[in-house]
Amino acid sequence: MGDVAALPLGRSVALPDVRGDRALQVTWHDDRGVVVVSLWRDGRCAGTVRLDPAEAAAMIAALGEGLERHERRARGPRSA
Repeated sequence: MGDVAALPLGRSVALPDVRGDRALQVTWHDDRGVVVVSLWRDGRCAGTVRLDPAEAAAMIAALGEGLERHERRARGPRSA
C-alpha cells in the first residue's frame, strides 16, 4: 500500500488503495461535529459518508479488532 498523506490543517488523511486508482480520505469537521469518509476514484470524489463521533468511534473499534485478529493469526498458535 502507498504512503499515508497528511492533508492541510492536520484534519485529514488520505489512504491510497493498493491498486492505486482509488483512495479513502478521512476528514474531521470540528465545526460540524462530524467525520467525513470519502471514496476517491481516479482523483475524483465518488461518494461520502458523514459519521458522528460515536459512529466514528465504532468504526475505529471495528478496525482495531480486525487488526488484532489479523496479528494473532499472523503470529500463529503459541507453544505451551
